[in-house]
Formats: sequence, structure tokens, C-alpha cells
Amino acid sequence: MATSSTSGAAATDTTNAAANAGPAAAVAGAVQPPRTEFVVLVALLTALVALAIDAMLPAMGAMASELGAGSGNQRQWILTTLFAGLAAGQLLFGPLSDSIGRKAGIGIGLVVFGAGTVACMLATDFPTLLAGRLVQGFGAAGPRVIAMAMVRDQQSGPGMARVMSLVMTVFIAVPIVAPSLGQLVLLWGSWRMIFGGLLAIAAATGLWLALRQPETLPPAQRTPIRARALWESTRHVLSHPLAARYTAMTGVLMGVMVSYLGASEQIFGELYGQPQRFGLYFAVLASAIGMASLLNARLVMRMGMRRLAQRALRGYIALSLLFLGVCLATGGQPPLWAFMAYMFPTFFCLGFLFGNANALAMELLGHHIGLASSVIGTVTTLMSMAIGAVIGHFYDGTLLPLVLGYNAVGVAAWFLMVAAERQRSAAPEPNA
Repeated sequence: MATSSTSGAAATDTTNAAANAGPAAAVAGAVQPPRTEFVVLVALLTALVALAIDAMLPAMGAMASELGAGSGNQRQWILTTLFAGLAAGQLLFGPLSDSIGRKAGIGIGLVVFGAGTVACMLATDFPTLLAGRLVQGFGAAGPRVIAMAMVRDQQSGPGMARVMSLVMTVFIAVPIVAPSLGQLVLLWGSWRMIFGGLLAIAAATGLWLALRQPETLPPAQRTPIRARALWESTRHVLSHPLAARYTAMTGVLMGVMVSYLGASEQIFGELYGQPQRFGLYFAVLASAIGMASLLNARLVMRMGMRRLAQRALRGYIALSLLFLGVCLATGGQPPLWAFMAYMFPTFFCLGFLFGNANALAMELLGHHIGLASSVIGTVTTLMSMAIGAVIGHFYDGTLLPLVLGYNAVGVAAWFLMVAAERQRSAAPEPNA
């Protein structure tokens, strides 16, 4: 279940100029494919990360067992190493595409992703698998962030909003179906075939990009990679009182998702003894985030980001406290229906929180928005990876450690939101 906020669309100030220019920013004379084709291509490029995460979930136990992982919780590293690569890649590929062009940047990312996928497919021990996942995540960051820049190159205003809405509709569907696809592959063959499928999808998408999609960033608008500009954007994001707090809030909340993703196969397959229905239960919970994301797009203009985020966070905290009591009363092993009844509205709340908290951070950064989006994506991914790994490490075959972790995350997010609101009230800041 990869969320849209796991990684922000990274691009430099040149990207923003191209976005404002709209379709005129595309390379002169290039024949653009139909909009539907462009939307599907962008959706596939951005969904590669989600596929690399969610399609693996049903097979994590088999991979860990065959390759000699130690404790049962070590299987969660299959996800955390990919997130580590994704965090590093987000910081590089946006500026790289501003320097060499969008298609070349995506091409490099797909090649790196393919190399990591092959390493995973041929792995004979657990460390090799983890190294391959690290490379996979690094490469997947390329198509993820640059595809968003391609949209901004060609569209502006309502046109961009419409394309992005269509892309997100496709993107949201991926976590719902990907685990079932992975489980279907396992019925017919080895987990290695899932990596083979990812390799085929990456190759087909790269070929489609090369043959059908013109370059969207003209050479005259490209800028060299500047380490100083990257450092200045990093410093600005981390030193901005409000942006830093909202970024941290996004990171800690995403840690809930990372810990759930890492432990989901253990929860449904082992705790509840439902390995064959893993894809179904996972899809139901993933749909909660999708529903919230679509509803948020309708409500945010009327209610505002801050108000929606505050209400969603209150709901998340209340649900976590209530379910903590249920876990304590049942020895950490509540019935499956109770777990689903807790997780569905919790994920619904998170669906509102992810987009709004990230947007609250972004709106404060003004002309720094380009590289800042790379920095925010990297910081939130690193935070979520660390928090998710810590929570997942304490999984002991019951839900109690996870729910305690989810409560701690809720408290931390609440303090960050309160601190941000106090800062906003004490010294309202215009866009920097």
C-alpha cells in the first residue's frame, strides 16, 4: 500500500517555470500522444514503486525462509531497504532530470530498477536480496518523481489538476490489486516470478516511453545540477519552523503505514491464519485510503487543509486509544473482525492526513518549492522507514506492540500539529 505521499514529486525551480508555462514548455514540434495514453503512461511510471512494495507482500515469508533470514521479523527488511533506496533516489532524480531531460532521467531510473530487480530474482542469500531491494528502490525513485515533472511541464491550472486526478485514480487502484496479483503468481510458481513480472513491466513501460512520449523539457530550459542549491533548499526546509513541523508530522504518520506493510503478511497469514485471503483483506484496507483521498479532493476547498487534518488526527488518536483497550482486554489477539473494524477507519483518517500535512509543508516554501519537494520526500521517507522499522521490530505475534506504536505516533503527530498552530498564531509567515 504505497501512499502518494511515501515520495514527493521532486523537481527544481526550472520545473516550476515549466509548469507555469504549461503546454508551451514542451519541446517545439513534438507530437504529443492522446491525453488518455499520457495519463496511463504517467500512472504506470508512478505506480512502479507501489508494485515493487505491494506485490511482494504475500511472498515475504517464502523469500525470508528460502534465503535464510534470521528471526521472523527480519522479513520486514525486504520493505525497509526499498524505502531507504527510495529516499536517496528522490533527492537525486529531480535535479538530474532538470539537467539531462525527463526521458533520459526516467531511462536511467528504469535501468537501475531493472538491475536491482535482476539481483533480487537471482538472489541466493538474504543479504543479496536486501541489496537488490535497495537498488530497486533507488531506481524506482526516478520514474516516480520525474513522471510528475512531465505533467507539470505540459499542463497548468485546471488542466494539470485534471490530469493529476486521473493519474491518482489509477495510482490508488494499484495497492488494492497488487497483493492479489502477487498471490496469484505464487499459486503457479516461485516468488522469483514476481520479480520477473516487475522486470517485464519496467521494460515495457520504458519502451513505451521511448517510442511514444516526446521529451517535455526543452534543452534551453535545462539547468545543471547544483550541489549548493540542493543544500540551500535542504537547509531552508529544515529550518522553516512551520514547514519542518508539518514535514515531521507527515514522516511520523507514514511510519504507521511502513510498519503495517512490513507486518501485514505476518498478521493475516500467521496471527489470523488467513494466508489465502491476504490479498482480499489488504485490498479492503487499501480502499479506505483511496476513498479518503478522493473525498479529501472534494472537501479541501470548502473546509481547508488544516481543519481536515486536525479532525482526521483527532479521529486517528481516538480510534487508536479505543483499540488499545481492546488489545489489552484480549491479550493482544482481538478477533479479525475487530482488527478490520479498527484499521479501516484508521486508514481512512490517514488518507486525509497524508496529503494535507504534506501540502501544508509545501505551501510555506514559496519559490523554494522545486528542490524543496525533493527534500520533503526524502525526509519523510527516511523518518517513516525508521519509525516503521522500530514498531515492526517489536512485533511479537500479537497486535499490542503495533497498537502501542500507533498510539505513540498519534501523540507525536498531535504535539507537532499543536506546535505548528502555535507558531502560526504567534508569528504568521508569508510564503518564503
